[in-house]
Amino acid sequence: MAINEENTSRQRSVQISEAKLRAANFCAYQERTQQQVRDKLYGYGLHRDDVEEIIAELILENFINEERFAKSYVGGKFRVKKWGKLKIRQNLESMKLSNYCIKKGMEEIDELEYQKTLEYWLYKKLDSLNEPNEFRLKHKVSQFLIGKGFEPELIWKMLEEKIP
Repeated sequence: MAINEENTSRQRSVQISEAKLRAANFCAYQERTQQQVRDKLYGYGLHRDDVEEIIAELILENFINEERFAKSYVGGKFRVKKWGKLKIRQNLESMKLSNYCIKKGMEEIDELEYQKTLEYWLYKKLDSLNEPNEFRLKHKVSQFLIGKGFEPELIWKMLEEKIP
């Protein structure tokens, strides 16, 4: 019996070290949240205690850094996809990031660039519409911009300035 228990223990430690190595590679490829790594580790069939131990080690070794993840995510979604703050924040919240990390990430958005991006989408949508009714035109543009994640108050303010 003792030999069987020893073999099982050895197999388990090999499985855990292999899972940690895979998780480290997963994190090295691109920034990840704790939850993304946790899901990956559970996918390997590990138990909760083992998963949490690996996550703690990866945090200590700086493979996982949620503040860094948030900054990278916000910067990419804003600069590349040109999303608004509401959509970005909602996505970060769905990834179970702390409010502190979300706040730090949102600081990556320059207010002047944010205004320019909103204006870019406003004119892009206006150019694509052929709506003679001013009320319907503003409604369609505002719905589009809300879908992009921009704040309704900011949208209406800009619409009033651009389409008096």
